[in-house]
Amino acid sequence: MPLNIVLIEPEIPNNTGNIGRLALASGSHLHLVKPFGFKIDDSRLKRAGLDYWQHLSVTYYENIEEFFEINKNQNMVFMSSHGTKNHWNIPFKDNMFFIFGKESVGLPKQIIEKYADQLYKIPLYSKHVRSLNLANAVSIVVYEGLKTIK
Repeated sequence: MPLNIVLIEPEIPNNTGNIGRLALASGSHLHLVKPFGFKIDDSRLKRAGLDYWQHLSVTYYENIEEFFEINKNQNMVFMSSHGTKNHWNIPFKDNMFFIFGKESVGLPKQIIEKYADQLYKIPLYSKHVRSLNLANAVSIVVYEGLKTIK
């Protein structure tokens, strides 16, 4: 797998379904960290993921601690509107993990503080926008990564 998409506590099934479809299209592996803001069999998740979900490479984790314990030696970057470095400056590598927070609040404060040197943002060019839709943000970063490593 060229890249790993990690969603920490996703809340919106449509976003997760669309990101699942993106993961499959890009050859990426999807990591979903509980708790979710929906049931994994939610019809909105299935509709957004269409009939692709069965082909998706996905791993589920019970909580953040389990995710970090299992993947502690992986190359990770964290995406947040609080980042000071732009996503264009990510040192993209094969098998890299891209960590995204939940739609309502982003990454937990303790993750932002602990991994500040690995924190990146997608630049916004309007003062009227706080952040991008999660599925859009994942798409931007994943395809920038694929362009760089391929």
